[in-house]
Amino acid sequence: MKKICILAIFLSLCALTLPAQQQTTNGYTFTTVKEMPITSIQNQSRSSTCWSFSALSFLESELIRMGKGSFNLSEMYIVWHTYFAKADKYVRTDGNINFAPGGGFEDVLFVMKNWGIVPEEVMTGLNYGEEIHVHNELDATLKAYVDVLLKNPNGKLSTAWKKGVEGILDAYLGARPQKFTYLGKEYTPQSFASMLAINPDDYISLTSFTHHPFYTKFALEISDNWLWSESYNLPLDEFMSVIDNALNNGYTISWASDVSEVGFTRKGIAVVPDADMTNMSGSDQARWLGLSPSARNAELAKMADNPCTEKVITQEMRQVAFDNKQTTDDHGMHIFGIAQDQTGKKFYMVKNSWGETGDYKGIWYVSEAYTAYKTMDIMVHKNAIPAAIKQKLNLK
Repeated sequence: MKKICILAIFLSLCALTLPAQQQTTNGYTFTTVKEMPITSIQNQSRSSTCWSFSALSFLESELIRMGKGSFNLSEMYIVWHTYFAKADKYVRTDGNINFAPGGGFEDVLFVMKNWGIVPEEVMTGLNYGEEIHVHNELDATLKAYVDVLLKNPNGKLSTAWKKGVEGILDAYLGARPQKFTYLGKEYTPQSFASMLAINPDDYISLTSFTHHPFYTKFALEISDNWLWSESYNLPLDEFMSVIDNALNNGYTISWASDVSEVGFTRKGIAVVPDADMTNMSGSDQARWLGLSPSARNAELAKMADNPCTEKVITQEMRQVAFDNKQTTDDHGMHIFGIAQDQTGKKFYMVKNSWGETGDYKGIWYVSEAYTAYKTMDIMVHKNAIPAAIKQKLNLK
């Protein structure tokens, strides 16, 4: 989850975000069918940290579902620890993992399990003269530092190299708080995590690809999976049924997807327009054949602006797009509801981390077809998985 993460736009934060029951913009009218509470829209700005923003947004909704109340948790506390752990693994593997700012949902659970968590107000990560996240210099500095270590100029690594990583992270993101006061009570990051009572072992990653057997686990082969964390593999129909079962039973979902498609518009819509030339009449087909790739994309973008016929997504289509790199690991977001457009088509309501951008102020409406086609993986509470599927996965 890295390439599109850096496109975040600089808009202000909002209070608790609950979209209206009906949204009408341009060619779409959306009616909410099912919706879970979410916390405020955040802005990752010029940082590739969507994975932290989306996973924490998901866990904040989990806290609301659990009756714990509304929290704003620190994304940059997670980023600090993830970068440090990634640097250690990068050096240990002689640079044979990806050292970059991207990550996965499991990274957040990994940090919480090992080092706890803090509220946003305790660690904003803005320790370098900026009011919004701008990580270009931080990312480049850390990469240059660990690459020097790989050259081993002293013939052996010194005892100071990890302190150097800490120093860079502290300079930009701030030192990790050892103790802090929140609502009149003193905590450590670990005791704060214990108070929240989020059990990392309750959360499951799921995907749907045919290059591994169904109902088994495998490490998704994407560069940002530096932890080599594993996802359970489901057939596409069962995978999609998990999403619907979760939402219909009060759970939300962390969603990793390819958002570089033309159908994922910056207006807040994501669809898979069907522009199959074999289904077109002679004149229409001739017109499409005569278009350049950029002109075709422009036409597809126009189609996405209004309710349109979408491709019927199959398991094979998903696999081909993943195998040939048309589906890439771009962005993490948070699914929190179901809506319908004026034609009755199902869309998922998705909280983004690009600030209050787009026609729906930071919310995207993503079609069922787009979700089936371009989802990389999801994270859900294990109790959000239908009982029959849990049994196939040997989950308790």
